[in-house]
Amino acid sequence: KSIDPTNSTAMAGEKGLVLLDFWVSPFGQRCRIALAEKGLPYEYVEENLMAGKSDRLLRSNPIHKKIPVLLHDGRPVNESLIILNYLDDAFPDTPSLLPSDPYQRAQARFWADYVDKKVYDCGTRLWKLKGEPHAQARADMVEILKNLDGALGDKAFFGGHAFGFVDAAFAPFTSWFHSYEKYGEFSVAEVAPKIAAWAKRCGERESVAKSLYSPDKIYEFIGVLKKMHGVE
Repeated sequence: KSIDPTNSTAMAGEKGLVLLDFWVSPFGQRCRIALAEKGLPYEYVEENLMAGKSDRLLRSNPIHKKIPVLLHDGRPVNESLIILNYLDDAFPDTPSLLPSDPYQRAQARFWADYVDKKVYDCGTRLWKLKGEPHAQARADMVEILKNLDGALGDKAFFGGHAFGFVDAAFAPFTSWFHSYEKYGEFSVAEVAPKIAAWAKRCGERESVAKSLYSPDKIYEFIGVLKKMHGVE
């Protein structure tokens, strides 16, 4: 039995790549970086999440109702790391984000998953919490950065000489480092010097520089989030 892709969440007649995203999202920025690294043209659609979620987003991602969503010929692909994997699979003639060796691929997926599960949530705890929970969040963030520092080692990028999967997954958070340092009262350069140097290298890449916003803009945005959540 065949399924007509123009039914359900697919948009009839839609061709090419469309990214439903929100400007400050590090998860969406991963996708923008990956698309730029692969040289793939796409339509960027900004979702005004502060005002609500569009019908298109809710149709495209009915389970999580979150950005980013990549539409490929109208068919939605959800979750940022899955989108990065999909881009490698769907466009094999473009530079691969994942290494060819199966073990190295597994390692890359492990560390991208580590970033996915740890960094953003811990960063949120840093600006949201007070007292002992805040102190724990600070300790956790320092440990996370040290673990990533160890994983990077003396390599230029996580995969070696070439910018790849883990770099694309983690690079968006480099513009959040300033805020994490402010709220956590620590220095990334001191606790994870190799990550600090890596962040600078990433920032010199056109794909990263064009996808991220300044640390000051991120700090301002967190200030907006603090007000929304009633955090002083």
